[in-house]
Amino acid sequence: MKLESIRLKNFKAFKEVRIDNIPKMCVFVGANGTGKTTLFNVFSFLKDALTENINVALTKLGGGRGFQEVRSRNSTGAIAIELKFRTDDRSPLVTYFLEINEQDSKPIIEKEILQYQRDRKSQDWRLLDFSQGKGLAVINEPDKNTDIKDLSREEYTLKSPDILALKGLAQFEKFPVAKAMGDLLENWHISDFHIQQARPEREAGYAEHLSKEGENLALVTQFLYNRHQDIFQKILEKLKQRVPGISQVDAKITEEGRVLLRFKDGDFQDPFLARYVSDGTIKMFAYLVLLYDPKPHPLLCVEEPENQLYPKLLYELAEEFRDYARKGGQVFVSTHSPDFLNGCELEEVFWLQKERGYTVVKRAKDDAQIAAYMSEGDKLGYLWRQGFFD
Repeated sequence: MKLESIRLKNFKAFKEVRIDNIPKMCVFVGANGTGKTTLFNVFSFLKDALTENINVALTKLGGGRGFQEVRSRNSTGAIAIELKFRTDDRSPLVTYFLEINEQDSKPIIEKEILQYQRDRKSQDWRLLDFSQGKGLAVINEPDKNTDIKDLSREEYTLKSPDILALKGLAQFEKFPVAKAMGDLLENWHISDFHIQQARPEREAGYAEHLSKEGENLALVTQFLYNRHQDIFQKILEKLKQRVPGISQVDAKITEEGRVLLRFKDGDFQDPFLARYVSDGTIKMFAYLVLLYDPKPHPLLCVEEPENQLYPKLLYELAEEFRDYARKGGQVFVSTHSPDFLNGCELEEVFWLQKERGYTVVKRAKDDAQIAAYMSEGDKLGYLWRQGFFD
């Protein structure tokens, strides 16, 4: 699964933005308030729209004010989101387009399209085409047809014009394109790890994936230790390389049914509870747990991974993110750290800045001066620090 392109119109700070040729690892830099978090919010918005409806998604993102708060300030017309992706390197390019507007002060889906192109010469195969709760959907399996004329469509009416038509089609295995889009929106993950959330003892339970803020770190540690010993040992070896002295990590269940996360220093006999371990140790361990997940997320978004980490660790952390992307999960990272940027490649980095009140996105490799310095052996972090990203 790989996002190839994102286009936004009238979406908060993004008045009109298109990001093309997105790499497997994508790093966004920019001053505070330029829209890095908002870019990640596109996926949380779509996930809420898929699991609930557009009205709920707008209310959550707009702080209760809904459509008017999400639409770019001083703008008129619809909010539009377009994603282009491939399910694998050989699959056709898929386009999902969503346009949201208001009718009688209520949000509606003005247009929703899901289509793909089998090859560059053929016309688009439209699988979904809905407007205001009514439209056409392909009902036979498109992958088993070689001619667009063989597609069978039926007209449907949704119970409300603020519900995604994709929501229904994505539930069926026989519609692999719709299912892939649904899987992307349901299983993408944003990591905004809060160390203080990971320190306290937790009630015994079960968790396979690290949560957004990391409060279930002890439960995921227990899961990996019990079910995936090979992965757990790999995480431990990586942690030993990053944090001198750490010899063991485990999760112990107390008699009261609480889970304790414990770290053992090789110089001491008894392990330390998580609340006594340094912030950097816990955060590095949490990122390794996230990056060595047995079932990687199709899209992983990480906000400012540099916080609480020793600067020299960030170069290697950038490489860990890149390895995660190579294994199949696409990675978006926002950062302010020159040390992290020094571990990034030229084609991976984009920067956001405000022009006339709205966000524009530029690519480092398209800047002739930055590209020239990089070809001479310079590092992106040094260039960022010296102000070449203005």
